[in-house]
Amino acid sequence: MKTPSHWQSNSFISKLLTPIGWLYGRLTQWRLKLSTPPKVNVPVICIGNITAGGTGKTPVSLSVAKMLESAMMHPFFITRGYGGKLNNTYVNNKKHTAREVGDEPLLLSRQAPVIVASNRHTGAKLALKEGADILIMDDGFQNPSLHKDISFLVFDGHYGIGNGKIIPAGPLRETLEDGLKRADALIIMGKDKHCLAERTNLPVFFGHTEAVQTAISGNTNVLAFAGIGHPQKFYHTLQMQGFNLVESIDFPDHHFYSKKELDSLISKARALNAEIYTTSKDYVKIPPSYHKYINALEVAVVWDDPEALMNFIKSKTARTTATK
Repeated sequence: MKTPSHWQSNSFISKLLTPIGWLYGRLTQWRLKLSTPPKVNVPVICIGNITAGGTGKTPVSLSVAKMLESAMMHPFFITRGYGGKLNNTYVNNKKHTAREVGDEPLLLSRQAPVIVASNRHTGAKLALKEGADILIMDDGFQNPSLHKDISFLVFDGHYGIGNGKIIPAGPLRETLEDGLKRADALIIMGKDKHCLAERTNLPVFFGHTEAVQTAISGNTNVLAFAGIGHPQKFYHTLQMQGFNLVESIDFPDHHFYSKKELDSLISKARALNAEIYTTSKDYVKIPPSYHKYINALEVAVVWDDPEALMNFIKSKTARTTATK
């Protein structure tokens, strides 16, 4: 779905939906309180959030996996595989499609092995059999099926927590206060415009995403499309890289593109004398026969203090490994 406009304001609609959001939040806390997540014999890092929509969680997960690999660890991602049909599956990005395993698992598998499992404990056991020595949960902060040794909460510094209300009145899956009680640290992507770092005593790590490539010489006109939580971030990144954004088209988050939609995008781009760009997450859902018409803008996380983040992870994982 697209992010509702009332999630950013204290409008009549958000006020009307507030009681439902309060009930949703209480049910979430009750479910977590009544559960006892099982443990596994390797550290588990959760890259989660308390907001629906894009916070930069997937680029953060990719970056953390890369850091762990640089430290000679063998991380595996475990994820639900939203939008996919397969379960308890080792993702093969040369064989599986996004419709089978989900878009994010395909993207994650370009960095490290991925296990798709609706039950994260089951997924963790499969990963251990394949040789994982540390696990990264992409999302799952509110999922009680596996014990987490480190829980990061990722925030978009520009968006913050929206109107501060819980779904469907606002973007939150739970209150900020409840989320902070279970978190070990915050990750804020971009400038902290809502002073979230000041609302906690937890460690806070800052980063931002940068595009890997810049506008090529010649025609820089771009028609851009995206099916992510906050597509405006993607469009802004294109413009910052020197592209001339002549048209942008939004699709719902995790949208699967039909042949008719892709053909329409190509026709519009030709009429505008523009190249077509989309996100890496959208690109993995596009059939290979269309790749020659569509480009992906690759982005990577740049950390303000990568050494501090890695030292934090090492200290927490060393402590948890010693107790297992």
